[in-house]
Amino acid sequence: MLDGRLLIDAHVHAPKLSTLRPAWVEWAKEFGAKNPWPALFDDDGAPIPELMDAHFAEQGVDALLLFAEYSPKATGIQPIEDYLPLVKHNPTRFRLMANVNPHLHHPLGDEVARQVELGAVGLKLHPVHAGFAVNDPMLYPAYQVCREANIPITIHCGTSTFPGSSSKYADPTLLDDVLRDFPDLNFVLAHGGRGWWYDAAAFLALSRDNVWIELSGLPPSKLGEYYAKYDLARLARKFLFGTDWPGMPGVARNARAVAALGWDEETVRNVWAGNAQRVFPALADLSGGE
Repeated sequence: MLDGRLLIDAHVHAPKLSTLRPAWVEWAKEFGAKNPWPALFDDDGAPIPELMDAHFAEQGVDALLLFAEYSPKATGIQPIEDYLPLVKHNPTRFRLMANVNPHLHHPLGDEVARQVELGAVGLKLHPVHAGFAVNDPMLYPAYQVCREANIPITIHCGTSTFPGSSSKYADPTLLDDVLRDFPDLNFVLAHGGRGWWYDAAAFLALSRDNVWIELSGLPPSKLGEYYAKYDLARLARKFLFGTDWPGMPGVARNARAVAALGWDEETVRNVWAGNAQRVFPALADLSGGE
């Protein structure tokens, strides 16, 4: 816990560094310069479970979502299996997110189901790095598996500067057909429309019970600017805290910056953890750690 509140980081990257494109490592070094993340990996670039666990415990994180990624054009292939040692070390703090790329995985639904069997509590899609539209029918088998498994879907919703990215696929309005066809699935918009789509992301979150905004990569002090057309306190009821670790200064620092925005205590607690517990059934019983 942090400052007496439950804290869930809904967006963390801690893959083996050897699986990454150089641009990813440069991004982490630049934006995570104040974050001691390099010391948490061994000489072969693998995350050290004991050190990772101690780091996030010190930051007050009770649970976090680990993002695998299969995007060879952009950031590399970061297999979900590489996270299993972290989950084995502390299955309460470390939780898996599945990831699939329709250009690589077939049958797509079978691969989602396989990763759910490994323990994934949700599915992350990265249309910008993998090069697909979220409303492409070829993704529907994946959505169906998530519906049957009762797990949510996090979708990258914002620009990306990594070589090989296609930011045109970040448009949240592409979700409209999917929301119609899967009204009982929760969708989380990672990065909240970063770049050109803040308004569209906010509108979807406020108009759809099953759409949420996740704050990774967004400096808390700028949220009022990004969502200037909306009542930020009202929109915050649909926010999930996330950092995009390691490319940020520190989890506790970001969480406290969110708490300093002036929202009531209930809203802060929901942004820090309560909303994530509503969206991710696997987190519902989380009650806090050291």
